[in-house]
Amino acid sequence: MTLQAFLLTASALFATGLYGALSQQSIVMVMMGLELMVNAIVLAGAAFWYHVTPGTADGQVLVLVAITVMALEMATGFAVVTALFRAQEVDMTEGAGELKE
Repeated sequence: MTLQAFLLTASALFATGLYGALSQQSIVMVMMGLELMVNAIVLAGAAFWYHVTPGTADGQVLVLVAITVMALEMATGFAVVTALFRAQEVDMTEGAGELKE
């Protein structure tokens, strides 16, 4: 595949994630949108890395580390959302904003 195809796919993923993060009120859906946006950035970075230095595996290691960190971040986020829901029956973004008061 060409670099343009990878960047087009990454931009479509980013746009879908941005729409999902801005249009939804469920905390889980917002987190899914953010995850799509981060995946798009990782895809674009890996594509650039592959097309700049195709012989080395440094970009692949960086992508694996980024995906591992994203999985940990999403697991922590879902744990916080689960704790919020169990404590106060809050699953929407406007309800979570009132918790700081």
